[in-house]
Amino acid sequence: MSTTDPDQPVEAQSSDAALLGPADIRELAGRLGVRPTKQRGQNFVIDANTVRRIVRAAEVRPDDVVVEVGPGLGSLTLGLLEAADRVVAVEIDALLAQHLPTTVAARMPGRADRFSLVHADAMTVTELPGPAPTALVANLPYNVAVPVLLHMLEQFPSIERTLVMVQAEVADRLAAQPGNKVYGVPSVKAQWYARVKRAGSIGRNVFWPAPNVDSGLVSLVRRDEPLKTTATRQQVFAVVDAAFAQRRKTLRAALAGWAGSPAAAEAALHAAGIDHRLRGEALTVEQFIAIAENKPEN
Repeated sequence: MSTTDPDQPVEAQSSDAALLGPADIRELAGRLGVRPTKQRGQNFVIDANTVRRIVRAAEVRPDDVVVEVGPGLGSLTLGLLEAADRVVAVEIDALLAQHLPTTVAARMPGRADRFSLVHADAMTVTELPGPAPTALVANLPYNVAVPVLLHMLEQFPSIERTLVMVQAEVADRLAAQPGNKVYGVPSVKAQWYARVKRAGSIGRNVFWPAPNVDSGLVSLVRRDEPLKTTATRQQVFAVVDAAFAQRRKTLRAALAGWAGSPAAAEAALHAAGIDHRLRGEALTVEQFIAIAENKPEN
């Protein structure tokens, strides 16, 4: 059992050693009494090369203000601080939030003043300290990845570029295009905000503890201009939710509840120029917008 003061940081010997390796992660976790929980989807990255790969894939620039969700023990945080102007980390776990600033100060003392920590649930965050974020880079907990991603994109329109690491299956869904069997609600809603693509795959052995599934990187680049529509985001998303709630049904049937009746749904689809016999998985985000704009008045 360690008798070391948990507030005494793990020290880095040089800039090359600033990032956390497997031994650093386990030593730090043991000293702080951190036990990763499945409830919060905690799987910490222990491979410095993977961290650098994520930062490169995110195309982090020297003038970026990066927001990171779920920084954990700080593996990715330190990599982001090397490349960005500032990093703001949002951490829900009280123990991790308490000690992360100490780790940053020890391993990157020259950049510590460019780091901020927000102890909060990312799903409730509506403002961040300092300049507006320009990028979001995160290893998102598997169980809340999509809602957290969509919340952050909605709350912070200044975020131009996003790179998230999520469960491989979720990555496939986010990046799916119309006609793909995994195209669904996450795909359409992500495309409302950004142009989305798969940006790579991550194996299990770069995490501690190792998850039971592989991970994937997803890149989202904010649209230069918001999609043109007279409908609100909420109205469009209501159509998306209805279309995929019963995804095996035709749009005429799936949208009956949303429109008020199957006939009203067919009328809205006809007005939008969409075949009522299609299913939601065939439609683009622009077509969902057209349907929302043509909802009949009940």
